[in-house]
Amino acid sequence: MGFEIRKIATYRETTYIEGGKRGERPVTMLGVAAVIANPWHGRGFIEDLAPEIRSGCSALGERLVELVLKEIDGDAIEAYGKAAVVGTDGEIEHASAIIHTLRFGNHYRDAVGAKSYLSFTNKRGGPGSSIQIPMMHKHDEGFRSHYVTLEMRIEDAPRHDEIVVALGAADGGRLHPRIGNRYQDLQELAAEAEQAGVND
Repeated sequence: MGFEIRKIATYRETTYIEGGKRGERPVTMLGVAAVIANPWHGRGFIEDLAPEIRSGCSALGERLVELVLKEIDGDAIEAYGKAAVVGTDGEIEHASAIIHTLRFGNHYRDAVGAKSYLSFTNKRGGPGSSIQIPMMHKHDEGFRSHYVTLEMRIEDAPRHDEIVVALGAADGGRLHPRIGNRYQDLQELAAEAEQAGVND
């Protein structure tokens, strides 16, 4: 039996200018969120969350991925991520249980041919809470150009007994990335260490 979905919300933004300078091409970021009934709400502390994870997470992941791909072609997606916000009567573990399972995330990785893990946030909040979806390059987590975050909110969610579950996608990175990447840092640090050894 799958999770009960009260509503689906979609947020989309396209950036053309950053820092007063127009980008070579605009970058679109998309967030798709499902507001679901918390399957563990009102049942006290539950030791084993696995039955609900097994019964609902795969179908929810598949549904959200379908909705994302209706908005942005999978081949065009360069960065991706996920988020969950549990209502005030829920545990952070409830939010984590939904998104931190391969049953949920593998649908997205497979659909866009990704290699990287899905960056994430999971937190507790009330209606209108900020839903922050951090993203990174789907093939290489070392590309800092694609460290972007989409922020959205749903005015009436999550209610105290709900969980908001979201996927994010971007068809590019920041418009004018100029901080290099971790591979450049590694090369520079190695060169500095070598130079320091020579000077010693």
